[in-house]
Amino acid sequence: MAEAVIHPLPADWRDFFALTKPRVMSLVIFTGLCGLLAAPVTIKPVLGFAAILCIAIGAGGAAALNMWWEADLDAGMKRTQSRPIPAGRMDPTAARDFGIGLSFLSVLLMGLAIGWLAASILALSIVYYAVIYTIWLKPRTPQNIVIGGGAGAFPPLIGWVAATGDITAMPILLFAIIFFWTPPHFWALALFVQSDYAKVGIPMMPVVAGEKSTRRQILFYAVLLLPLSALPWWIGGTGAIYGIAALILSAFFVFLAARVGLRQRSGPDDAMQPERQLFKYSILYLFVLFAALVADRWLLVQG
Repeated sequence: MAEAVIHPLPADWRDFFALTKPRVMSLVIFTGLCGLLAAPVTIKPVLGFAAILCIAIGAGGAAALNMWWEADLDAGMKRTQSRPIPAGRMDPTAARDFGIGLSFLSVLLMGLAIGWLAASILALSIVYYAVIYTIWLKPRTPQNIVIGGGAGAFPPLIGWVAATGDITAMPILLFAIIFFWTPPHFWALALFVQSDYAKVGIPMMPVVAGEKSTRRQILFYAVLLLPLSALPWWIGGTGAIYGIAALILSAFFVFLAARVGLRQRSGPDDAMQPERQLFKYSILYLFVLFAALVADRWLLVQG
């Protein structure tokens, strides 16, 4: 990697916190917590807190390594040029060491406090995002988001395994839901920031395949997500509360994706509202879907 030539100012805690991508981390923590709470066993609160803390630390470490590796790319994109390294507020080596330290700490703590199966999956998730996606997939293929979607799909699997100590069909389905949710979520964003990716040579789908193909694929994955999101209910892993919520949420997801998928290429002055609406809704979708999963489990226990 060719690091950006900068003269960093002294970094403060806010810059280190920014390296962890707190907005992304909030979704990681939430889905990991939901995976833990939806598991068919009750974990001690202290151990549950430790497991979620490890997921958060590991996600932060992977994000820091991502920002360190992509500092030169971030400097060339309007959306990311204010991040600590390209903005000159942090030395790249400090960011790298911070990311490595958080990553090792999270895996070690998870192994000692919870178990080595959960720790191994956490380690895999960090490597998947920081190495497989960031270094290998993202700069080489327009399928980077499809294959790399596994990076963000690990948290509920880790949370479930932390609570139960084993892997069953349910956590694999939770993994799959996020995996197939990622392409329409991220490509909706990529459609209205594609000029940034084109400028720095990242082969995102709209840049390489064009808007028309990207829009079709957004709709394809959204349609695929509809039955997939309901599978936990159909196999008896959840109750009707989750199942009905999944069908309603996913049906509206398909509706918004259809508005994007059937739309013609946007003009230079186009605000691209359907794409922005889909992107914003996709975040809400995942939060509400996993909240319904926990609510379903809680009502089952109470009943």
